[in-house]
Amino acid sequence: MATTTSAAVTEPPGLETQRKEIESLLQEHELRAGDTWYLVERRWYEQWKEYVETGDQNSSSFPGQIDNTELFEELDSYHLKERLVENEDFVLIPAEAWHKLLAWYGMVEVQPALERKVVDLPSLVKVEVYPVEIFLCLHSNMENVVTAQFSRADHIHTIQKVMMKQFDVVEGAETRLWMKSSDTSCERLRNVHVRVLDSCLSSGMTVIMEMRNADGTWPSSRPQIMRNSVEEQDSYRGQPGVCGLTNLGNTCFMNSALQCLSNTPPLTEYFLRNAYLEELNFTNPLGMKGEIAEAYADVIKQMWSGRHYSVVPRIFKTKVGHFASQFLGYQQHDSQELLSFLLDGLHEDLNRVKNKEYIELRDAAGRPDQEVAEEAWRNHRRRNDSAIVDTFHGLFKSTLVCPECRKVSVTFDPFCYLSVPLPVSKDRVMEVFFVSLDPVAKPVQHRLVVPKAGKVFDLCSVLSEMTKIPANQMVVADVFNHRFYKLYHADESLSCILDRDDIFVYELNRGSVEEEGDEVVLALYLRERSHYRDYGSGSSSYGTSLFGHPLLMTVPRGQCSRDALYHLFLQRLARYVRPPDPSEEEDEEEGEDDDDDDEEEELYKTQTNGVSYDDGEDDCERPEPSKRDHCCDGVGQGPAVTQTQPDQTQESGGEAQADEGASSEVRAGCSTEDSASASCSASASCSAGASGGAGASGGASVDASATGPTDSQQGAGHQQQQPCEDEEEERGECLPCLPQANERQAKRKGCEARRRKLLFSIQAVNSNGTTERGMGEDGSAFSFSSQPYVAMDWDPDMKKKYYNENEAEKYVKHQSMEVPHQQTTVQLQECIELFTTVETLEEENPWYCPMCKKHQLATKKLDLWSLPEVLIIHLKRFSYTKYSREKLDIIVDFPLRHLDFSGCLLRKTGTNGEPPSRYDLIAVSNHYGGLRDGHYTSYARNKDNGQWYYFDDSKVTYAREEQIVTNAAYLLFYHRQDKIRQPTLPAPLDSSSPTQPANDVTSPKHDGMEGATPCVNMETD
Repeated sequence: MATTTSAAVTEPPGLETQRKEIESLLQEHELRAGDTWYLVERRWYEQWKEYVETGDQNSSSFPGQIDNTELFEELDSYHLKERLVENEDFVLIPAEAWHKLLAWYGMVEVQPALERKVVDLPSLVKVEVYPVEIFLCLHSNMENVVTAQFSRADHIHTIQKVMMKQFDVVEGAETRLWMKSSDTSCERLRNVHVRVLDSCLSSGMTVIMEMRNADGTWPSSRPQIMRNSVEEQDSYRGQPGVCGLTNLGNTCFMNSALQCLSNTPPLTEYFLRNAYLEELNFTNPLGMKGEIAEAYADVIKQMWSGRHYSVVPRIFKTKVGHFASQFLGYQQHDSQELLSFLLDGLHEDLNRVKNKEYIELRDAAGRPDQEVAEEAWRNHRRRNDSAIVDTFHGLFKSTLVCPECRKVSVTFDPFCYLSVPLPVSKDRVMEVFFVSLDPVAKPVQHRLVVPKAGKVFDLCSVLSEMTKIPANQMVVADVFNHRFYKLYHADESLSCILDRDDIFVYELNRGSVEEEGDEVVLALYLRERSHYRDYGSGSSSYGTSLFGHPLLMTVPRGQCSRDALYHLFLQRLARYVRPPDPSEEEDEEEGEDDDDDDEEEELYKTQTNGVSYDDGEDDCERPEPSKRDHCCDGVGQGPAVTQTQPDQTQESGGEAQADEGASSEVRAGCSTEDSASASCSASASCSAGASGGAGASGGASVDASATGPTDSQQGAGHQQQQPCEDEEEERGECLPCLPQANERQAKRKGCEARRRKLLFSIQAVNSNGTTERGMGEDGSAFSFSSQPYVAMDWDPDMKKKYYNENEAEKYVKHQSMEVPHQQTTVQLQECIELFTTVETLEEENPWYCPMCKKHQLATKKLDLWSLPEVLIIHLKRFSYTKYSREKLDIIVDFPLRHLDFSGCLLRKTGTNGEPPSRYDLIAVSNHYGGLRDGHYTSYARNKDNGQWYYFDDSKVTYAREEQIVTNAAYLLFYHRQDKIRQPTLPAPLDSSSPTQPANDVTSPKHDGMEGATPCVNMETD
């Protein structure tokens, strides 16, 4: 509070002592809720610090009296300026430090001390610089208004005391307080022991005090007399109840539930005729002191006044969050959970039983069901008697049977709504992209129906029926961000795959899926090199970035030379990579100078295939045939193409020549560094690759949206052999490798020219597509014991010239994608039958058998005994099990009229005058979306004119009956036919009438927060 201080100035201690004392207090004191701190103008405080640091009491920097003039907007009212910033305009010091400074230096006369409380806000403790400023007045004299400031940490009782003192109210007089916002609404401040923060009291509001009359009544016994004299504008007089609710931020779940309850006739009429006022229970320890009931009544009265397009249920939302912390904030919630809380809260707030007695429950013990049921209902009404029980509560019979001693326990329990299960489908629909072996075939998108609890092999089996490819020749992968996020094993559960994952299934050669064999599965990434070397990383390599879609392909273990891999990869990309023609090669050879040769040579020494060659020039000149023969040495180690060391040549030469897939005739003139060599070894490698299956490219390209049709392996092999022949024709005939020096020199230049025509280089990488230190260096190769990954590194210019991105992204749709997915439809009666089906209790919830004296997994059966006037059916769309969580989008076909429970109701109608068991639909709460997000709306039938409306937050439109049954239906409200009152008003004009907006009740000019009259804050009492 701002209080005037006139403390006497005492002799201050030494300057050093002052500095140490204040600094010590500032360091020791932490912010604790309820503590008092003070604001001091920053310039005065900085001058004081400068003064004490000089150590000279006669210094010119003496600060003088504490002066906060710069913090006030005007010196008459001493109101703080707006938007003051801590440590720029003022500093905060604890109370003890303030009193010391005040005693040493005093304060400018008349100025109030800026005392502030520390408040504990949700998730934050802070000094309240700007307290709540409210207006105070008496109900008997509302023109005499006094302004006062209170901390949010103060209790309402503090305001009450200040008002009694300010207005000279006799001590001991019985008073109560109301808070009134800037509009026409008021609300009781019932609990005077809550903080200002928790009471929704904010700056600019008015607190009105009223005193009990001599006859024991209250002046404001009816809420209407608390309104301002200024009448609300009557420009909008719509159909009562046809009113939207503003979304306060993820509150559509609340709006949907409120609209359904608002259109429940018996409950709404109960509140509209103010019958609830006589039944508010303020002493029920299980209730909310009547606050939930009053807040709900405010919403209903405003919605049914016919004067608002939309109502803002802010106070109701605050009340709900106050009594149910799970609804605090603005997170999305379940409308059924809110409805359950609201009905229970309304029941306890309106419970006519003030003191609940203890009732000992008796077992049926073989007594007739009728007797036991009547006793259970009577006992329930002895403790629970309210309009909610009258309207929504029914009774069901629960039968438990012990599996060991066959003890039967029968109880009758009340219910407020029926939560019925939905038949859970055992299948799920998945969309995958199939990549065939044929390199020119586009990926094909398939829609599969697979077992929900199945394995990855089940997915492959279903796809195998469509593609005629054996399931054991398929590999399933999750592709994300141009790389393989995961490669699935055949025995992994399909529950690991989410609907939003991009799943690709690759066809591989027979037997290549096994870890051991003549072929290895390579994961191939596409990377683009930057134009500049990355010297900052400590190396001179080029930076790379992934693009396109990764490939899975099989390569014979004998075909892992750099030449062989290059040609195999080029064949695999034949659909969208154009090989260079001879004319381009000749032009490029003529135009390049020696500097370019040196740079390219250096690049491929350090980076090509992830292998570093130390003696590239010498290798090119050595006429050793065995060097070429053993370029596949280390094939069992990994896909990185390795150069055999000279001392390994003799040792492994025979093995390489014996390999059927390796080159048998090699010209000696070109070393392994000559990646683009068109030597006979390249031709042999291509031919061997085709015959060994690797020529079929092992896998197909993975587009962002695709997988391709499957051709015969013979056709694929033919497609793969042909590029090799074309390659030879383009590159020309290989030069003979003679031992003469001049011929060797000419051959070396020819090799370099051909090397420049590489479209990409090959690099060993990890699963993320990045190169780790040591990968493929010094001729080493990594082990095939783990999944090998390699990358094709493209020069940007080469990629732009030869790589067709548009073609690479193309895919085709299988005919299964054209067939619309038929949603499962079940009848509501089927769900009700499931509700009454015998089930065995789960291990987490056993039943204690009084005969066996131990917990048993008994069988349980529920039966409907009696039904309420308004029956709420909750469709359990959200399924939670140990293994999965999902939302069931099954269409439940529910009747709009004549829902008959006579077949499943144990208490039959007849001579005893029991009401009929037929129901008509009056409201539906809808949920659109999935588990983690979604949107709630509602359909409801107006009780006065019988018209159906669609409520989507603040927007309201007409609805037709054929629109109501959807797969979004979540809560169903049924009204028993014998209690339905016929509409008193005619149905609204047809939407085609020129007097009505286009089938839209909400005025397009005043949608949401704006109406013909301003939207009303929910603060009406």
